[in-house]
This record gives sequence, C-alpha cells and structure tokens, in this order.
Amino acid sequence: MEIRPLQISDDRAGFRSGDPELDRFFAKFAGQNQFRHHIGTTYVAAESGRVLGYATIAAGSLEGESLPAALRRGLPGYPLPILRLARLAVDAAAHGRGVGSALVRHVFGLALRMAQDFGCVGLLVDAKPGARDFYDRLGFSVLEVVQGGSEERPAPTAMFLPLALVRIASQARR
Repeated sequence: MEIRPLQISDDRAGFRSGDPELDRFFAKFAGQNQFRHHIGTTYVAAESGRVLGYATIAAGSLEGESLPAALRRGLPGYPLPILRLARLAVDAAAHGRGVGSALVRHVFGLALRMAQDFGCVGLLVDAKPGARDFYDRLGFSVLEVVQGGSEERPAPTAMFLPLALVRIASQARR
C-alpha cells in the first residue's frame, strides 16, 4: 500500500466507505478542491491501482481561546496556524486493515513538516460522532466549540492534537 496525493486519473466513483457524505465528497469534490480551487489536498492509500482510503487536509487557524488552558499556556493571543484533517474515510472492503491508521500517521508527518516549514501548533479534526473514539485513542482533546446540530445530523466534535503529541504519536506508530 502506498500513500500519495490524489491524482486526476484515480477512480473515485467506485469508493464506498459506508458513509454516503464521505463517498459523495470523494467522488465529486475532492478533485475540484485540490486541482481547481486549491483549498485542500487529498491523500489516498492505494494498492494495485485501487483507492483503499483517503484523507483530505487543509491549512487553517485556531483561536487560542478554543484550546484547553493547559495547551494554550505560553501561546500568543492571535489566531494560531494548524493543519485540519477535513475528511478521513476507508473503503468498506479495506476496513480492519489499518488503512485509516496509516493515513492518520501520514497526516501526522505532514503536520510536523508544516510546523518546520511554515508554523503549525497542531492538528484539528471535526470528528463525526462514530469516529470520536478513534481520535480519543490517538490523544486528541475535545475543544469547546459552540455550533449547531440536530439529532438527525449531529454536529461533529472539534478535537485537537498539539504538535508535541503529534511528534510522539508519529514516532510510536512506526
């Protein structure tokens, strides 16, 4: 399995994660966002020309007040640069093979590189309700963000992993 940036030639139409929203994003918007609008980059885990999973990332910023007190200590009061893990999905046929974990490890490496090259205090993800345990196990902390939601479409949980823990997690999972 290789992890690489999405290519225009990648078959996105047949990807089925079990989450129609994630599948629709990958099929219709991942390419546009990356190749036309330049607002995010999608990395794919591929094997024998087949996409097993994907992670979409984008640069962003976070108000320091959103962080728990222990994490914001010593940081300036202006918006802080972060890497946002915008989407993560694994094709149903590849569930249980470690594809999601491999993609997250790759994103950890990107966050570390961003920190060195441009500045980055950590990684932010908006965890869907069913994925929160996955991110908890990786050390992400829940942020107190006020946002709307409904029972039919619950709001994602904003979770943050500071750069120091990204560095530890990226080394421990090798």
